[in-house]
Amino acid sequence: MIIGNKEFVFSKGKSYIIGILNITPDSFSDGGKYTNIDGALRQTERMVLEGADLIDIGGESTRPGYTAISEQEEIERIAPVIERLKKNCDIPISVDTYKWKVAEAAIHAGADMINDIWGLEFYSDTEHKMAKIIAKANVPVCLMHNRVEGLNCENEDVFVDMLMTDMKRKVQLAKENGIKVEHIILDPGVGFAKNLNENKWCIPAIKHLKQLGYPILLGISNKSMIGMISNLPVDQRKEGTIALNVLGRQYGCDFFRVHDVRSNKRALDVADAILYKE
Repeated sequence: MIIGNKEFVFSKGKSYIIGILNITPDSFSDGGKYTNIDGALRQTERMVLEGADLIDIGGESTRPGYTAISEQEEIERIAPVIERLKKNCDIPISVDTYKWKVAEAAIHAGADMINDIWGLEFYSDTEHKMAKIIAKANVPVCLMHNRVEGLNCENEDVFVDMLMTDMKRKVQLAKENGIKVEHIILDPGVGFAKNLNENKWCIPAIKHLKQLGYPILLGISNKSMIGMISNLPVDQRKEGTIALNVLGRQYGCDFFRVHDVRSNKRALDVADAILYKE
C-alpha cells in the first residue's frame, strides 16, 4: 500500500505507528494542546523523531458526548496545519473525519489518506459522496466499524458475526464507488457503539477481520475501555494501551493509532522481533 510518498508492506513483520494529532480543544486525551500551527508542527516533528510512520490529524473530537462542529470550522482548523506539515515534514498525513466536504478540503490541502469513523456510512451521506471523493482522489481510506445504535450482543460469537457482516458491507460500498481494494484499511472501532464486553471482543476479532484480506488498524490509545478495566484516569493508561496494542499485534493488526509514539513503538518492535523472527 502506498500512502503519500511511503510504501507500507504488511508481510515483513513490521508494526506501523500512527501518531495522533488532535487540533481540538476538547479531545479526551490531548484536547487543547496543539490548536495552533506552531504547536502542531513541533508535536509532529517530535512524533516523527520517536518513530511515527503516519500522522493522523483530527479537527473534531469524537469522544463520548463530544460537541459537533460545522464543516467550515473543522476545515479552518485542519487545512492550515496540513499545508504547513506537508511543507516541513516528510511523513504521510491522514485526516480523521466523516464529513465529505472536510475530506475534500483536506485532500486539496495535501492529506494522503482519510480515516472515517463511520466507514463511509455516515447517515446523512445518502449519495455516498465520501466514498466518491476518496475514489476520485485515489487515496487510501480506513473504514471503522460504527453504528447509530449499539450491538448489544449476547456473546462473542454473535458479536463477531455482526462485526464481520457490517465490515463486509462497508468494503462492498467502497468498491462499488470506485475505491481500490489496495486502498482499504479496516478498524474494529473500539469505543464506538459498543459496551465493555464488545470492546474487549474487538481485540481477538482482529484475526477474523484479517481474513477479509485487508490491513487492520487498532485505535485503542488511552480509551475508556482501559479505564474501566484498570480503574485509572486517562493520563494513566499508557501501560494498558501498550498491552492491548501488543495483543492486537498477536492477532494480526498492522497499524496502531497512538498518542505516545515512543513507548508503543518500542513495545511493538520487541513484539515483532518475537512474532516475526527469521
